[in-house]
Amino acid sequence: MEPQLGHPRRWQILGVLVFSLLVVVLDNTILNVALKTIADPQEGLGATQSQLEWAINSYTLVFAGLLFTFGVIGDRTGRKRMLMIGMILFGLASLASAYAQDPAQLIAARAFMGIGGAAIMPATLAIISNVFPPQERGKAIGIWAAGVGLAVAIGPITGGLLLEHFWWGSVFLVNVPIVLVSMVLIGTVVPESRDPRPSKLDPVGVLLSIVGLVALTYGIIRGGELATVASAEVLLPTIAGLAVLGAFVWWERRIDHPAFDVTYFRDARFSTAIGMIGIVFFAMMGAMFFLVFYLQIVRDFSPLQAGALMIPFAVAQLIFAPLSQQMAGRFGGRLTATVSMVIVAGALASYALLSTDTPIVVIEVIFFIQGAAMANIMPPATTAIMESLPREKAGVGSAMSNTVRQVAGALGVALLGSVLSAAYRDGVSPALAALPENLRHAAGESLPATMAVAGSLGERGAALVTPAVRAFMDGVHITALVAAGIALLGALMVARWLPGKGAQAPAAPDRDQDKEPAVV
Repeated sequence: MEPQLGHPRRWQILGVLVFSLLVVVLDNTILNVALKTIADPQEGLGATQSQLEWAINSYTLVFAGLLFTFGVIGDRTGRKRMLMIGMILFGLASLASAYAQDPAQLIAARAFMGIGGAAIMPATLAIISNVFPPQERGKAIGIWAAGVGLAVAIGPITGGLLLEHFWWGSVFLVNVPIVLVSMVLIGTVVPESRDPRPSKLDPVGVLLSIVGLVALTYGIIRGGELATVASAEVLLPTIAGLAVLGAFVWWERRIDHPAFDVTYFRDARFSTAIGMIGIVFFAMMGAMFFLVFYLQIVRDFSPLQAGALMIPFAVAQLIFAPLSQQMAGRFGGRLTATVSMVIVAGALASYALLSTDTPIVVIEVIFFIQGAAMANIMPPATTAIMESLPREKAGVGSAMSNTVRQVAGALGVALLGSVLSAAYRDGVSPALAALPENLRHAAGESLPATMAVAGSLGERGAALVTPAVRAFMDGVHITALVAAGIALLGALMVARWLPGKGAQAPAAPDRDQDKEPAVV
């Protein structure tokens, strides 16, 4: 293969890699639409709100924790081999998720899906970098990113169609044929490649990061369940998680082959761009979590209808993402990103005005505006990250931004979900006072739980519906304002530290110039 020309079948290889990646992205967008059904005791598993949060976060935390390590293993043992292993794990975990008998089994199966996803994601990017010459690599990665956007767009509709005709497990079972077709295509089209000088593994760093993130997220979710932060069940795991993450930072600074090189955060430009990505996904994932319940329970839309209503968000990203680089080039990354962050904050704040009869066209416009603004945030952030690092560390920058995005999304669901849960529990408690103790606790867990109890009580339970919806909407309003405030802080951070138009990139810190990147 000529390094200047790239692999002769590189565009076919790209098509296979994009198709293979669809299964990872599609699964998460499908799951959002299925949350209400999984929470239903009759049609689903009767999962509580905290269990639904863990169904999302168990995947995300494992994925983020193993991303770097699997990138290094793929470099050492073969990227095509790692991609195939990831597909096998993802397919088997999808089967286990589809036939889970209770929420605990679903959470465990989703964690195994995270292992498969962590093997797939860095392998696709590494293979793209290997088969494409430098002059075509940017275009190839752009098409790869557009494939992610396509999966975001079709995920809710696909989930809605499946739930209209099949049981809830079908949203996971649909992954299996995609995995099988992908494996055939990977085996026949994608070439094997390895890094001649791969990085060393950092098992201690990986273990510390996973333990710290899981403990911290558990504490946050438990705080939402108990509606207090003063309990030992909340404080102990939260403090322990922060302490372990502190130990993780200390360890990563101490060794010469870190899984996550924290010294790059000395560059304010790099830190700002990473923080911007984290804040956006923190707010977006947290908001999407409560919007699913608003559309399907408060507004009584079917899963298919709710999925269709999410399309403007994804369509806006598909339209504006290809144009975003031009915007950043014309106005500068700082101005483009700051204005976009302010618009995202405004869109999130507008959810605080939602009511039970807000016109759907208004909601659709908000979704579109939010999607368009987010499409103009990621390119300036990505450019700042890549320009802050030495060229040979470009893969590390990509892996870092992916990791932060996943972790921030998990914390967004956990923290904002806990805010919503605590506000809802506080608001609905007076209406549940007349119920027996066991029913009172179950009904106060979440809006789906209250509706399930109300349905089981017949006419007596009908009196619970209105106060439950009112308490939920009050919780949505509080949660939306918290998310908007966080996004606004992000805008201030970007305006202060992200370089403007024509700014020169500062010298990037690099303590090990000769070391190969963990993910190419």
